[in-house]
Amino acid sequence: MSLLHPGQGSPDCTRGLCTCSMTGAICIQLDTDLRITQNEKKEMHSWAVGSQGVAAGGIYKGREPQPAQEKLLELLVFFFPPSLPSLHVIQLPHTKKAKDKSPSTLYEMAASSRLLFLLPWLVTALHNPPGCKIRITSKGLDLVKQEGLRFVEQELENITVSDLHGKEGQFHYNISQVKVSDLQLPFSDLHFQPQQHLVFNINNASISLRFRRQLLYWFFYDIGSINASADGVHIYTVLQLSKDETGRLKISNMTCNASIARMHAGFSGTLRKVYEFLSTFIITGMRFLLSQQICPSLNHASLVLLNSVLDTVPVRNYVDEHLGIDYSLLRDPVVSMDTLDLDFKGMFFYRGKENQELENHAVEPVIKETERMVYVAFSEYFFDSAMHSYFQAGVLAIELEGEKVPKDLEVLLRATFFGTIFMLQSPAVVDAPLRLVLQVSAPPRCVIKPSGTSVSVSAFLNISLVPLGRPAVQLSSMAMETKLSAKVFLQGKALRVLLDLRRFRIYSKQSALESLALFSLQAPLKTLLQLTIMPIINERTKKGVQIPLPEGMDFTKEVVTNHAGFLTIGADLHFSKGLREVIEKYRPAPTAPAHPTPQPEEPSVDPHQL
Repeated sequence: MSLLHPGQGSPDCTRGLCTCSMTGAICIQLDTDLRITQNEKKEMHSWAVGSQGVAAGGIYKGREPQPAQEKLLELLVFFFPPSLPSLHVIQLPHTKKAKDKSPSTLYEMAASSRLLFLLPWLVTALHNPPGCKIRITSKGLDLVKQEGLRFVEQELENITVSDLHGKEGQFHYNISQVKVSDLQLPFSDLHFQPQQHLVFNINNASISLRFRRQLLYWFFYDIGSINASADGVHIYTVLQLSKDETGRLKISNMTCNASIARMHAGFSGTLRKVYEFLSTFIITGMRFLLSQQICPSLNHASLVLLNSVLDTVPVRNYVDEHLGIDYSLLRDPVVSMDTLDLDFKGMFFYRGKENQELENHAVEPVIKETERMVYVAFSEYFFDSAMHSYFQAGVLAIELEGEKVPKDLEVLLRATFFGTIFMLQSPAVVDAPLRLVLQVSAPPRCVIKPSGTSVSVSAFLNISLVPLGRPAVQLSSMAMETKLSAKVFLQGKALRVLLDLRRFRIYSKQSALESLALFSLQAPLKTLLQLTIMPIINERTKKGVQIPLPEGMDFTKEVVTNHAGFLTIGADLHFSKGLREVIEKYRPAPTAPAHPTPQPEEPSVDPHQL
């Protein structure tokens, strides 16, 4: 089977070549030169699939491509774009009967028999590995349930029930000012559920109400308050989680079912016995109204209030004046019975080129543990993108001149290493201050192994004299290779890195003899790096970068574990702020209405208005 791009080959279908004149078409030639038996006749059969239809044997048959054809075409277009000059050839044996098969059957044969080996490549190409991954376990969800239950109680206590009034025979009633006085949620559960993500279930709850009554029965009129209780309250809610168009985690949908098993009211006053007998109308109405208000209240709490908490998770923020971090979700959350996994891009970017993407070739983090409340994993790509961005920003360089050069190093350079050179210079040049310029020559690379994390840095060091009013005189230019050990740790919600110099080597790119002469500078320059350069670097890295968690939630008892190509941090969670506190902090200030709304009228005390 040969793949011919538009314009290639000739329209001579007698030799098994199909025309490629259709716009955007990729022609597929099924060559049947492979003999199966001696009695079978060699045949050729060609198919061309495009947006306009299917061409068979050079004769266009105008019809829409079948699903099998479309799927195969997608595979071919993906792996063989029109810009590629090379063609891939797959041969399929065809008999006389094969010629009578439909294009759909032929494409199914080709896709199933010859293109299956492309599927792993296709999956890899479509799957963008995360630089940062977070797993929340059932233990972490138990902590969230405790805080969430307090939040649900607060929302249910603020339920607003509309006034209830009606007439049954000679019995008139008006119920108003309904308020929840007490709430008991003894049995609740929050758990993961595949396909449905989060399930929150409340069983056998009770809601105590207090409201104002106005009752008229024949000529008896009474006014007062009623205490009612709804028992056997059952609430079943399902929260659907997904990423929105900006890559932020959102509660995209919520389903809710609420029911009340029984409800009773306690009356007081002179007509208490009469009202208890006639209370069926009131209780039935109140039970219906209350059950109808539970789900709308929780729906608003989830889709509006809880989403405002998720809005505090950093998605694309600036880290400092040079760098930003992209924590956008790559795909929807993956939920199992015990875990919820979130794949974040985890890429730093240079603020001068915010739209530039750094390709991720690192090992994808894999989290297998479930013992702690939360796990955070970072691949080498996460750290490499930070160092690549700093390199782009041009900040991986330092210049020491004059008094900033350590005295011991300056004496060594002047008296020993460059002593012969100084003898050939004029006094004005010899007495000029020294300048040391250390600059990284390529983006540093991070390597994570089970034994530890290291950073490899290649740089060059230029040493020159800077006479006043004259051009600088370069004394030497040497290459440097260093290896830094990196200690990664979490503090609060900030990921921090502490670097330490482990290996250091200088050499000359000019000659091996000059490299040998530089050996005497090895120790003093290493001391220069440790005492002068490393504190500057650690001052920048100790500020850290925030982990994508909502405001009010922090890590505690962190443990870092290194793996091959990535590291994981297992921790417990702690709420430093309640959900309500975070919601109120970011709740938009109410705007005054253009026209003042009238205040609700007080319930009438005139029995004739009932």
